[in-house]
Amino acid sequence: MARNADEKLSGLQKAAVLLISLGPEKSANIFKHLKEEEIEELTLEIANTRSVTPQVKEEVIEEFYQVCLAQQYIAEGGIGYAKELLEKALGADKALDVIGKLTASLQVKPFEFVRKTDATQLLNFIQDEHPQTIALILSYLAPAQSALIISALPPDRQADVAKRIAVMDRTSPDVIKEVERVLESKLASLVNQDYTIIGGVDAVVEILNTVDRGTEKHIMETLEIEEPELADEIRKKMFVFEDILLLDDRAIQRVLRDVDNNDLAIALKGANEQVQNAIFNNLSKRLAVMIKEDMEFMGPVRMKDVEEAQQKIVNIIRKLEDSAEIVISRGGGDEIIV
Repeated sequence: MARNADEKLSGLQKAAVLLISLGPEKSANIFKHLKEEEIEELTLEIANTRSVTPQVKEEVIEEFYQVCLAQQYIAEGGIGYAKELLEKALGADKALDVIGKLTASLQVKPFEFVRKTDATQLLNFIQDEHPQTIALILSYLAPAQSALIISALPPDRQADVAKRIAVMDRTSPDVIKEVERVLESKLASLVNQDYTIIGGVDAVVEILNTVDRGTEKHIMETLEIEEPELADEIRKKMFVFEDILLLDDRAIQRVLRDVDNNDLAIALKGANEQVQNAIFNNLSKRLAVMIKEDMEFMGPVRMKDVEEAQQKIVNIIRKLEDSAEIVISRGGGDEIIV
C-alpha cells in the first residue's frame, strides 16, 4: 500500500515507515529488541507498504525524533523539565502533543534520574533506609553502580540486601512512586499501573559479578547458610566461561596449565571467536595447532558436553582466584569510604 502525506497513519504504520526509512541493517538491530508478535505485525505491515512519499518519510522521522528528545528530557529532569524545553523548541501545543504521546505509549524507567547520581552521594542518602528499600533502588540501577553501593554497606546488611534483590519479583507502582518521593527524585514516574517486574536472580548475579571478591564471598557464604538453594542458583550463573576475557594473558596462561587438553578442545567448540583467540594466543604454537586439530577431528559435540567442559575450566578459574594465584578484573570495594 502506498503512503502519502494526506493519509492519517496508525502507530503500526508509522513504525513500518520508520523502519523502511532506516534501512535493513538498522531495522534488523531494532528487531532484536522486539517481541515475536511485534516483529510479525511490523513485517506484515512493511510487506504491505509498497511506497512512501518523501514528505511522509520526513514527518515520521521528525515525530520519532521529537518523542526520543522528550524521553531524554524526562529522564534528565522529569515531565515539567521536558515540557519546558519542548515548549521552547516546538511551541506549547506541539510540546503537549509530544508529551501526551510519550505518556500513552512509552515508559520511563523508575529511578532514571538517580542513575545519574554519584554513587557516594546516593550511598549517603540511602544507607540508613530499610534493606527492602535499598534492594528496590539497587534493582533499578546499573550493576556497576549497585556494586559500589552494596560493597560499601555494613557486612551484616550486604547479604540481606542481596537476598532481597534476588527474591524480589513484583513491586506495586505506588510503592515505587513513594520511594522516589522519599528520595526527592525529580523524575516523575511514568510506570503504568501493571505490576513492574524487577530484581530476580539475574539482577543480583550482575551485581555480585561486579563487586570486589571479599564482598561477594561474604554475601555468598551468608546465603549458603540462610538460603542454600538460592545460593546454588546464583553461583551457577555467576562467572561464565566467556568471562575468561576478563583475565589478562598471564592469568589465562596460569589457568591453562591446570586444564585438560581434551576438556579445552570440547569447551572451545562452543566458544565464540573472541574467546577462542584469547585462548590460542596464550598457548604454544604447537599446542594451539594440536587443539585445533582435535576440535576439527572430533566432529559435532553435544551442548551438554561443551557446558560440562566449560564449567570445569570455570571451576579451575574460581579455585585459582580463591588462592589469589590469579585476579579477575572487577569493581573494587575501596572506592567508597563510609
